[in-house]
Amino acid sequence: MAKSFLLEPGAIRERLATRFRQHSRHWLTGEDAWPLRLPLGVPSEREASAHLARVQAWQAQWAKWQGPGSVHWCERRWPGLGTQRLPESVTFDSPEQIVELIGHAEVWSQAVRRRDALAARWPHLRELATGATDLLMDWDDADFERLVALLGWLEANPRSGLYARQIPVSGLDSKWLETRRRVLATWLRALLGSTDSGDFHELAGLRRPPQLLRMRLLDPDLRRQLGGLGDIQAPVPELAALDLPVRRVFIVENLQTGLAFESIPGAVLFMRQGYAVEPFADLPWLRDVPCHYWGDLDTHGFAILDRLRLYLPDVQSLLMDEDTLLAHRSLWGHEGSPTAETELPRLDTREREVFHGLKSNRWGPGVRLEQERIDWAYALGRLSIVSGARP
Repeated sequence: MAKSFLLEPGAIRERLATRFRQHSRHWLTGEDAWPLRLPLGVPSEREASAHLARVQAWQAQWAKWQGPGSVHWCERRWPGLGTQRLPESVTFDSPEQIVELIGHAEVWSQAVRRRDALAARWPHLRELATGATDLLMDWDDADFERLVALLGWLEANPRSGLYARQIPVSGLDSKWLETRRRVLATWLRALLGSTDSGDFHELAGLRRPPQLLRMRLLDPDLRRQLGGLGDIQAPVPELAALDLPVRRVFIVENLQTGLAFESIPGAVLFMRQGYAVEPFADLPWLRDVPCHYWGDLDTHGFAILDRLRLYLPDVQSLLMDEDTLLAHRSLWGHEGSPTAETELPRLDTREREVFHGLKSNRWGPGVRLEQERIDWAYALGRLSIVSGARP
């Protein structure tokens, strides 16, 4: 007999658990047809004769079935085995019977209760609520209640101009908002009947926290013009308004590399932005001076460089070449999750060759050279060439 022949109660539970995961949304909407009938695999006389002990055990298991659900039996009159009463199928009249059988009754009850609560308060959200099975079944009570309270407050205060943390909803913090911002935007868009493609802050009429950039002034003369300040973290508009005689800009991926730089005449340095390079487009004075980007020698470092050139097309890479990579072989690390990008169109020919070499494991599997690992004397030599002064 085939392995799946003669479905036993345990196998039925597994199948129903899978069906619950796949169809619970349809069950909530009432789309599936009920009752649900599952055939149990009635054998032929030949099959029953060949596996008599197994067939008898299968009969006995279903004879002891206590439900939920109803077992339907059939009769077979066989010349060799006589008249046999066999379990033919099991039917379930409602989702409640299935969730009771698979041990999800509490989760199902919670989902129905939450859906009905949302639909009662906002009838036009019933369809969205019904489809939000993660929210209905997986969120804990505190998170669900917080969502409802937040939506209610935003509905009553659509253009408050507050920061999100100022909203008078218990337990609302930055981490909670950040990890759920897409869900919140979806619900708020539906709640307000908005077709705006904006993010949560725009839809909610909230003030955004200022986007900060961390900048070091590498020139003592520049620092004196700012009262001696040399390491500044400030909102982008304030940095954009600076009127300083900057002659060169360095952008480095990691904090410690940025902190290691010493004095360079006329130079400033930005650090620790990673992929968040969009703010550099809002600093108009960057377009008038040479800019250098120094990132990790791995696939993500080149992906960041490619992205940065969307906003600073003329930025030059620094210490991101094959010679630097091969000169530090003993300091290589492993890049466990390379970028999914296969082509980076804004790289130049040499950069593209190194990127493709890393992607194709030309020098070994997952090779990466973090910028902090590069010998500092080696780095200083390159910096002196581009800056005209030893940092």
